[in-house]
Amino acid sequence: MAASDDANALTDWLAAVSRELGLGDTVEADGLVDTVLDMTADVAHDVSRPGAPVTAFLIGVAAGRAEDPAVAARDFAGKISKLAQGWGSDAERGVPANDQEQRG
Repeated sequence: MAASDDANALTDWLAAVSRELGLGDTVEADGLVDTVLDMTADVAHDVSRPGAPVTAFLIGVAAGRAEDPAVAARDFAGKISKLAQGWGSDAERGVPANDQEQRG
């Protein structure tokens, strides 16, 4: 399958899933795909391969609770990518993972 065929299949799939889940036009597929793929790659590479899809699910749950889910999903994905990239590091984290008051 060529790259353009794969991209078309992904676009069609995401549109069908969005319709099936009743999301309508609330999800922007363009930037979202790259954000999710980058974050899951970080988790798979730096933490655990099976943890990547589960992490994406958890971000979706958390974003769904936010006032603006699309913005929250991007924000959460960025935070989780940074967390994954530092996972297993010998150095202490600058901000504890669960200390929401310390986060920017």
